[in-house]
This record gives sequence, C-alpha cells and structure tokens, in this order.
Amino acid sequence: MQKYIFILFLIVVSVITAQTPKDAINRFAQDPTLKNALVSFKAVEISDGNVIASFDPKRAIVSASTTKLFSTASAFEILGPQYRAITRIYIDGPIDSLGILHGNIWIRGGGDVSLGSKFFSNENEELLFLNAWTDSILSKGIHGVTGAVISDGSSFGYEGAPAGWATNDLGNYFGAVSGGINFYDNTVKLNFSSGKMGSKTILKSIYPKIDGLTFSNSVLAANVSGDDCYVYGAPYTYQRLATGKIPANQSNFIVKGSMPDPELHLAKYWLDILKSKGIDVKNGATSQRIFLGKNNYANNFTLLFTQEGKSVKEIAYWTNLKSVNLFAEGLFNLIGYETKNIGSNTESIKVFHQYWDAKINLEGMTIHDGSGLSRLNAISADHFCELLIYMSKSKEFENFKSTLPIAGKTGTIKSLCRGGIGEGRIFAKSGTINKVKAYAGYVKTVSGKDLVFSFTVNNYSCSTSDLVSKMEQVLNAIAAY
Repeated sequence: MQKYIFILFLIVVSVITAQTPKDAINRFAQDPTLKNALVSFKAVEISDGNVIASFDPKRAIVSASTTKLFSTASAFEILGPQYRAITRIYIDGPIDSLGILHGNIWIRGGGDVSLGSKFFSNENEELLFLNAWTDSILSKGIHGVTGAVISDGSSFGYEGAPAGWATNDLGNYFGAVSGGINFYDNTVKLNFSSGKMGSKTILKSIYPKIDGLTFSNSVLAANVSGDDCYVYGAPYTYQRLATGKIPANQSNFIVKGSMPDPELHLAKYWLDILKSKGIDVKNGATSQRIFLGKNNYANNFTLLFTQEGKSVKEIAYWTNLKSVNLFAEGLFNLIGYETKNIGSNTESIKVFHQYWDAKINLEGMTIHDGSGLSRLNAISADHFCELLIYMSKSKEFENFKSTLPIAGKTGTIKSLCRGGIGEGRIFAKSGTINKVKAYAGYVKTVSGKDLVFSFTVNNYSCSTSDLVSKMEQVLNAIAAY
C-alpha cells in the first residue's frame, strides 16, 4: 500500500512541476483563498524581454521588503559599491598646557549604519569603538573638557519615521529609524524574567541604558517558543509600552526594541567612557537636535579623527540577505545626503525619482521609504521587472546580485522551494508584513534561460505558510521553464 501511495505522490509532484508558468499563475490566481487578494506577477526573459507569464503586472500594491531591491540598487548605482559613510570627531576650542580643552567635542554623523552593528562586530564587542575614540582623545593630550560632548546628525534631519510606518512597528528593533548618527543598530536589549504561565514578567534591565526612559510592562509568561511581544514608542520619545508574550520560566529572555534617540544616546554613552578614563567633561552630553546651534565646521573647528563605516557592498549584503530595515533606510538616506547634502527621507525620495525616472518606467509607483515597512508604498510587478532588467545590464550587476538570498540555501529564502526545482536557481529578495507576501529577483531556469520575476500578494485569507506553498508552485514552474 505504501508503495502505491509513494507512486501517487510522484505523479502529483510531476503534474505540479510540469505546469507551464502561465498555467501555474492562472491556477494560483483562481485559488478560493485568494478571491479577495491583490496579486501582481510577471516573469520576463532578460535576453529579449519575452514575457513568459503575467497576472495584473501593472497593479501597484504594498510590496514589503522587496522594496529593498530599489534602495540597494540605488546605493550601488548612485554611491558605488565602495562608498563609505564617515563619522568625524571635532573640537571647537583650544587645548591649554594642562590638557584642558576649552570648548566642546563634536561627533559629526555621516549616516553610518554600520557603527557598532552586530553584523560587523563580535558579540559583546559592538561598542568597543568608543574605547578607541577615547584613546584617540587622550593621544591628542586632552584630559579635561570645559564644554560638552555633542552629537550632530543634523545633516540627515529629524523627520522621524517615514510615512506609512505602523505604530506597533516603531518601538521594535525592526522599526528603528535611521538618522545622521546610528550605533548598535539603533536598538536596545530588554532583559525579561518570567515565571509560571499567565503571570506578569519582570523587566530586569535595558542595555544600553537610557536615562529618563519610562517603561510600562504588560508582557506575560506563556506557552510560546519565542518572542511574541511588541514594544510601542515613537522616535525621540521616552515612553515605552511592551505587550504580548514570552516563554514561561525564563531567567533571562532578551527582547529587542528601538533606541529612542541614537544621536543623543551616543554622546551620553561616550561621556561615560570618557569619564571612566579620567577625562572630565564639565557640561555633560547633548545633541544638535536639542542644542539647536548653527555649525560651520570649516570655521573654528579642528578635525581630530574620522571613522569610516563599512562599504555599500558590505551593508547591502546584509540588507538583502537578512532584510535589515535600518540598513535599507540608511542606504536610501545616503543617496540624498551624497547628492543634495541632506540625508532626509524627503530629499532621498526626490533623488530616487530624479535618478530612476530617466532610466525606467516608474509610472504609478509610490515609494515612501527604503525598507518596505511603509504601507503607503505601491509597486507593481512591472516596476520590479524594469529595475531587475536594468540592473542585469549594469556594471554593478554582480555586486547587486551577490546580495540576494538563494532559494533553499541562504538568507530569508533559505526554506523557499527547498527540494523543488527552484532550489538554487532563484536569487531573490523576499518581503513579509501582515497580509503581504512578496518575492522578486532572478531565475536561472532548467533550460539555461535567465529570467527576472516579481510576485506580490496582498490581503490573502489563508495562513502565510499555506500561501508560500502555493507561491512555490509558481516559482518552481518558472524555474522549470
């Protein structure tokens, strides 16, 4: 009996994988669990532009993290793969014979998102760069400061979160806002302990410490396997609320939240390190957003040292492989900073359109951020395929493609099409937010053809895991083309 069941299974698999791409997407679109859904799909041969299958390809809908394809492509094209954001340390006064700086120490941010990042540091060594900065201050003969440590990320503005970000995203690590100064991935680690199921948890500590933060904890212990809680709180505010569940009977359970004000916190954290090394700073630490001074670093400022961030290529790799929102926003803001000297979201959107509108057809596209967390973004399969074809002919293609996860192998699509024809043949970015699932990228087919594709679904009524299984049938079909 088992033998016949196995044979039947093989027949079913062969029927599914034998579908043409057109048959596969049409069958997908007719699924009753998708009767209220929006679907935008297209698959195109790169060599001649032949459309092998499509479904409502001009429908611009919420695309989630596949939006990162546009932000990383923009960074490669506009900034170049070796571009590095630079953080500069200045002083604005003289140093007397006793080693006293009569003035302030300034941290001038250049939008580096890699500073103190876990993706580029060993665990628990993320903030060691501040020790190196302190050693550099000492090497300049500075042993005391009459002014303050001031962080200045003003070149990137203080707009806060991009339009369309949900309030229940902002307090979480994935809702951390990018600015002129970023460090430690703009996150805080919340250390909880939990007791029996149904009991209230205890927030034991927050790292890095945040002075003035008030925290309301409604997180409960439950029979869950991981982090099932949300942290609420807007940028630059010092009130946080945590709700949801964590596993019961844990002595130390880490939940990551967003840092309220990285610009200010970096100055304060460095102040502690300076004092621990015997450097007294009379006026403490503050930030440009609070200080509201007007600076011209060309006059009466002395550059002490600089710190280069990681390259666009290195940051883009993690942006797409692990879908790091902060990195995508940082790269997106850098195109505005480098082009207009203003790294705000508003200016970067303008630069984005100025660059791409002259190269590909973005009619009907709406973009509000670089990560895809905004639910106001609207991007069609046509838009994605236009971008992907353009990048396939760019000198930056290999750099760009190398950042994409491989189906069944790596990154956010490590389990996608595993064991199917698409495994190892699909190089794509995934996208996931509530009721949105998307994939877009490149395919090397069984017959050796090179394709681009985009596949986005909004407002489906089945579970996400069921939807992915249905999408895999279409993806395997285009891989078999």
